[in-house]
Amino acid sequence: MQTASTTARNIKAISELEHSALTQRSLSARVGDVIASHAGKMWFVIFHVVWFCLWLWLNSESKSKFAFDPFPYQLLSTVVSLESIFLSLFILMSQNRSNIQADQRNHLDLQINLLSEEENTKMLQMLQAICAHHKLAIGKDPEIMAMTKQTEINEVLSELQEHLPATE
Repeated sequence: MQTASTTARNIKAISELEHSALTQRSLSARVGDVIASHAGKMWFVIFHVVWFCLWLWLNSESKSKFAFDPFPYQLLSTVVSLESIFLSLFILMSQNRSNIQADQRNHLDLQINLLSEEENTKMLQMLQAICAHHKLAIGKDPEIMAMTKQTEINEVLSELQEHLPATE
């Protein structure tokens, strides 16, 4: 039952982090997130299709008493351009906030992984000592000997940089 309580504790901690990040957003970030999330939904697309069709229909005949933006629909072009500018800005704001939150999660993941690596190394060292005490051959396995050495992060990073393809 230890696993269930550990899982529940971890889920609770992650939920608290997420709730904390959401409540700490500024008003402008909240507004930007709401606008960006609604802009990505189908009703938003349908609304615009209906709006454009209605606009074009009302303004298609120059003799129509409702025409306010005759062809080439300069007012419509202006309104749509302004909407796209502001919508792009709101989406960028939302993405920037999401990227910051993702970076924080990545830093947390890295820290947890480094702590786990250190703990695993210590456990292997203890197991190797037990094997040596009982004179078990597995304790002298070269692969296990290599695993019991502390992982040097800078060496791993250097090796990764050497072997990964260069980004342009």
